[in-house]
Parts: sequence; C-alpha cells; structure tokens
Amino acid sequence: MSRATYPRWHRAVIAARRRLVGGDRERGANPVELAVLMPLILVLLFASVQIAAVFLARSTALNAAQSGVNAQRSYQAGSGAGVDSATGFLNDAGGWLVGWDKSAPTCVTTATDVTCTVSGRSVSVVPGVDFAVQQTAHGTVERVTPP
Repeated sequence: MSRATYPRWHRAVIAARRRLVGGDRERGANPVELAVLMPLILVLLFASVQIAAVFLARSTALNAAQSGVNAQRSYQAGSGAGVDSATGFLNDAGGWLVGWDKSAPTCVTTATDVTCTVSGRSVSVVPGVDFAVQQTAHGTVERVTPP
C-alpha cells in the first residue's frame, strides 16, 4: 500500500505518534522548571504572610490606641485611664504586636484633646524580618461647656 492509499484516520494516527515521539526530547523538563520556580514561589508565599502580619500588627496598635482614647476622653477620667485601657487591650489581643510593653502606650491629655500612641513591632514570619509599627488615635475630651 502506498502512503496516499492509507485511510484518513490512519494518517492522523501516524501524525499524532510523530508529535508524541518528538516531545520525548523535552522529557524531564517539568521537574527542572519546578526546581527553578519553587524558591520564587516560597519567597512570594512568605512575603505575603509577612505583609499580612504587618497589617494585623498595625490594626492591633490602632485599636489599642482608640481604646485608650475612648477611656481617657470620658468626663473626669483619671490620669492613667487611657494607658490602662490600651494596655488591657494589648494584653487580650494576642501576639500580633510584639515589644509594645518596652515602649508602653502613651496618652497625652490637654484641656480639650486626648492623643494616645501605641508602638511595637510586627510578628516575624521570616526570621530576622520585622517592621516597626506605631499608631496614634485622637479624640476630644468630654467636658461641660457654657451654653
């Protein structure tokens, strides 16, 4: 039988076999590609988790500062009410913000305003990599004013 007399399906099978056999020279390329890309994938994975940890630390610090402002701004609040409230919040919040106890929360009160600042460092997911976090909240003091 000459090549021209083969049925059409037979020619398709032969062409498919040639393509499959021709692909054998790239055999084993997938593990090599994976070995090259895996470090990049791991770096991106750990970087994204570290970024999430930084945002959680910032959120924790801001919520603690807001808690301190809310406690300190109330009518005739004691001088340490804001710091106590922020410290209590940080004790209950978990470990997303570390080192806050070295530079304890501060609250500055004037006749009309309260400003509380909380600072610390984010949790380190990648060893040796952590970021400084500082958040400040501001509010007005509740007071009696003439009409």
